[in-house]
Amino acid sequence: MAAYANSSAVNGRRADQVVSINQFSDLRPTDWAYQALANLVERYGCVAGYSNGLYHGGRPLTRFEAAALLNACLDRVTDRSDDLKRLLREFDKELALLKGRTDALEAAVGDLEATQFSTTSKLSGMATFVVGGSNFIGSAINTGANTVNRANNTLTGRPQSPVALPNATTFNYDLRLNFDTSFTGRDLLRTNLRAGNFRGANGSVFGGNPHSLGISELEVAFEQLAGDSVLGLYKLYYQFPIGSQVTVTVGPSVGQEDMIALWPSVYPADSILNVMTVNGAPAAYSKNLGSGAGLWWQNNNWSVSTNYVSYNAQDGDPKAGGIGTKGSGATGSVQLAYQQAQWGLAAIYTYLQPDTAFVPGSTPFTHSAIDHNANSATNALGLSGYWQPWASGWAPSISTGWGLNSTNYSTAQPAGSLLTSQSWMVGLQWTDVFSLGNDFGFAVAQPVFATALTAGRVPDDSTYVWEWWYKVQVSNNITLTPALFYISRPFGQSTPTNQTFSQLAGLLKTTFSF
Repeated sequence: MAAYANSSAVNGRRADQVVSINQFSDLRPTDWAYQALANLVERYGCVAGYSNGLYHGGRPLTRFEAAALLNACLDRVTDRSDDLKRLLREFDKELALLKGRTDALEAAVGDLEATQFSTTSKLSGMATFVVGGSNFIGSAINTGANTVNRANNTLTGRPQSPVALPNATTFNYDLRLNFDTSFTGRDLLRTNLRAGNFRGANGSVFGGNPHSLGISELEVAFEQLAGDSVLGLYKLYYQFPIGSQVTVTVGPSVGQEDMIALWPSVYPADSILNVMTVNGAPAAYSKNLGSGAGLWWQNNNWSVSTNYVSYNAQDGDPKAGGIGTKGSGATGSVQLAYQQAQWGLAAIYTYLQPDTAFVPGSTPFTHSAIDHNANSATNALGLSGYWQPWASGWAPSISTGWGLNSTNYSTAQPAGSLLTSQSWMVGLQWTDVFSLGNDFGFAVAQPVFATALTAGRVPDDSTYVWEWWYKVQVSNNITLTPALFYISRPFGQSTPTNQTFSQLAGLLKTTFSF
């Protein structure tokens, strides 16, 4: 039995009160305990289920949960029979402990209300340490100079200079502070401050440095434009409902991901590579950041989201910035999604201008065309979904996605320019591995790579990315995650003909949540 007796949290799981047995979508009249549950609900109103409308009758019930259920029913029972009195004696210790916990919780809430810095705002934060390094392998490497060769430029035929290899061990950090404010209880004003030291002139390879090794960028990699270790504004937006089905988001610094109703993935429990966090469609889910607005509609498991983000909205020159101009560095997205308790599916379309916050996971060749060619525009499609088991065990959760992109130009381009690109990703994740709270996962993907070029040229741009990690839950607020990742051809099409170049990296990520 897995329903609980009140609308508070029991062992960290939320339960919502019900007034009719029909509110449980997973119960059937043929279930052996159906009539007993119906009597409890209709006569005493002391049975509750999960917030997603499910009862989960097959889940085990602890003695504490049984005591909580009994305690809730006692308030509604006036005639205590001998059987009920015997039941009360059986759970006497648990009921006393629950009462003590309730009294302690009420006292703690009173202390918190007396000492909080604001009656409308809440502060939360996360600090991440990353220690690690990369080993580069292949015949394109110049060992003495610690550089790697690149092929001639595909479009101009001109030689490209070798790239210095960032193979030193590094120690980097990311710090995020969230101030969440609500004025009505249903709205949200989020102010996010952030600092880090991943980038800079000679930043860490985990920050996507040098630019030609951008696929190795971590999801936590960050540094303010003003320099490393500068704490500054990262996000600022306001979110509010209209009625019961529509949510509106607007702000001068908001991410595309903040305005999408369903992020169609349950991978990863602890992020490593950024390319593995964008649902197999990095161009469609580009996480563009800037001034923007969007809304989503939700009803009966369906949702529709639409949003617009301008990376350069603060600039007044229409050639280099503004809203709705050629220089906006803008994305516009529309998503249709459907979600059930164990699975979800979403289709998305995104229009991308160049000079956005950059597609998080692309080869140097596709990155140059999509993000840097001032005369390009890209139409990106994505289809993504996930499935997860009810409980931890041998079966992992599965998250997967695929992206298809078409790039066109407003002016004539050299033969061999990008026309079509694709991407995909599959991620598996197991929960409670070896110990409660510990998770293991791995993923394989192809970042955005060219599949068709102008003038009938044949691309050679593919590369494969793998990552493996194991998250150790040290405490409620601290995790340790050792991880490995491998990139088969970081340069993609820029890899010299008949030469090889690959990257193997290892790191230890420590996260403090507060």
